[in-house]
Amino acid sequence: MANSNKKELLSIASIPLIMTLGNSMLIPVLPAIRSKLGVSSLQVSLLITVYSAVAILLIPIAGYLSDKYGRKFVIIPSLLITGIGGLIAGLAAWWMDHSYVVMLIGRFVQGVGAAGAFPIVIPLVGDLFKKDSEVSSGLGLVETANTFGKVLSPILGSALSMVVWFLPFMFIPVLCVISMLLVLFLVKPPTKSSQPTKSMSFSDYLAQIKTIFKNNGRWLYAIFAIGCVCMLVIFGVLTYLSDLLEEKAHVYGIVKGCLLAIPLAALCIASYMTGKVIGKNQLLMKWLIVAGLLLLAGSLLVCGLLTSTFLLLACISLAGIGIGAALPCLDVMITEGIPKEERGTITSIYSSMRFIGVAIGPPLASILVKSSPALMFYMIAGISILAGAIALFAIKPQKDKQAPLKRALA
Repeated sequence: MANSNKKELLSIASIPLIMTLGNSMLIPVLPAIRSKLGVSSLQVSLLITVYSAVAILLIPIAGYLSDKYGRKFVIIPSLLITGIGGLIAGLAAWWMDHSYVVMLIGRFVQGVGAAGAFPIVIPLVGDLFKKDSEVSSGLGLVETANTFGKVLSPILGSALSMVVWFLPFMFIPVLCVISMLLVLFLVKPPTKSSQPTKSMSFSDYLAQIKTIFKNNGRWLYAIFAIGCVCMLVIFGVLTYLSDLLEEKAHVYGIVKGCLLAIPLAALCIASYMTGKVIGKNQLLMKWLIVAGLLLLAGSLLVCGLLTSTFLLLACISLAGIGIGAALPCLDVMITEGIPKEERGTITSIYSSMRFIGVAIGPPLASILVKSSPALMFYMIAGISILAGAIALFAIKPQKDKQAPLKRALA
């Protein structure tokens, strides 16, 4: 990989890092925000929910626009909007006595920007590199950056809030400006992909999606479902672990953030290593997905039997390794399996499914844990086993490992 490509890839990788920080960094400081604003737990949770909910709705539109007008045309304004949203929330918290509603508006704006940033990263990597091995390695780095953001979030959020409680909001515009400048000056998409495609009406757009799913439906549905399940599991389980560390182990602040980062660090390392080794071997990708989901399910089943908080942390870290093995394979399959002019649309729908998992995981875990933690782990393990079965039977690459993915997965 040339040095210029490395600079482009690192610039692109800054986007998922920032988008992840923009949401996850608030999780460890929600109690402080609730106290300062004098709102209920439900109200403060909306600062997280509104970000994901808006992104879910707008991501497919952003994908359509990126296919039609080019990736950078969508990414750069989206980063700017994300920064503005964070600035609105931060300044409201700083200057206003009753800032909750304006902060909620700021988070809404931030979610609009997020919809057009990270989801467009996956097809952009596919546009930049011609070799399958470089695409898989690049997507592995992107997934690693995304996961590293999750690792860093609880630590950074806790540290910033110790200075002043609204500082995490103010930190996002700074990061967005840096990323925007990197993408603007260092990322140069191929001429063809950076030019607008032929004009397409919304009805044509819907017809195109219908045709894509008609030709590739089985494996696309499988990848969408698996991506959703992976995000549901990691966010649901970590929400439970966060509460457990405070209530049972009496661990708070940065120490708690560091412990929450351990399973995510395991996920991050596994994601990076997987991206390095999978190349264009579709059979290997399939079996890594299946094996990762089985490791995930097995770890969660063991979690249901444990009473020690720190043994539980170790098992959840194993579950993170399983998710980390699966995610880069999903990214490569969906990127290389769809023609370049349609990648933005399909990968954006895939990103929406992942956001749905993020949105569902915490409330689902909260509902199940009211009956018992064991029930929560067994139910989520069952969902993971189902996802593994879907991967086993719905993803069927050809035996020819060198076959193009879009033909091999047909």
